[in-house]
Amino acid sequence: MNNTISGSLGKRALGRPATDSDLELFESIEETLYTAVVADALDELGEHDRAMREYLRPLSPEFIFAGWARTIMCVDVFCQLADPYGMEIEAIDSILPGEVVVVSTGESKRNAPWGELLSTAARARGARGAVIDGLVRDVKKIRQMGFPVFAAGFKPVDSKVRGLVIDYNVPVQCGGIVIQPGDLVFGDYDGVVAVPASILPEALQLARNKVSKENHSREELREGEFLSDVYEKYGIL
Repeated sequence: MNNTISGSLGKRALGRPATDSDLELFESIEETLYTAVVADALDELGEHDRAMREYLRPLSPEFIFAGWARTIMCVDVFCQLADPYGMEIEAIDSILPGEVVVVSTGESKRNAPWGELLSTAARARGARGAVIDGLVRDVKKIRQMGFPVFAAGFKPVDSKVRGLVIDYNVPVQCGGIVIQPGDLVFGDYDGVVAVPASILPEALQLARNKVSKENHSREELREGEFLSDVYEKYGIL
């Protein structure tokens, strides 16, 4: 990353579009893993606080995403600003294919900083989903689009005079944990986990190993084996 570049071009240069290999990885995660087993893998690696808070829920039960974090930072405001959407537009236009939009609001419930048009723009840029640490609107339209969005609730009011995007592609707090740009963000019906890029290969391998053991355990339990015996054999619950 070239830190000497300034202005919007510098911001837009942060990150890289997902490669075909990245996209295959995201699809594999969505199809074969689940957030609970990834959270267990992170525990094994000593990362005990990588699951977002329980109030962040998918707008539809079937929504699932995996991708690199593209972070956006919002704050509350209490007046009419001259350019309330400038940084927000720049942030959305900066999204790269294969990213998940992670919006930090300081857990604000004053407004809905995300809706149908931002979902449409994000998907057109190649985003795989979004997690909003706050409220959203246009919920039925987002559901109809099939764009995976997780949020804390719904509210019909705009961010104008209530909220402002002040930066993006910087570390943010979302759902009670710090997200770095480029972390792997994975969400399903159980919630959202974030895997630091530095331990991603190890975490995914541990998660896949546990899925295999769980499949064997499940089958033996169905056949009537005692839980104590199955646990002694595979070491998982």
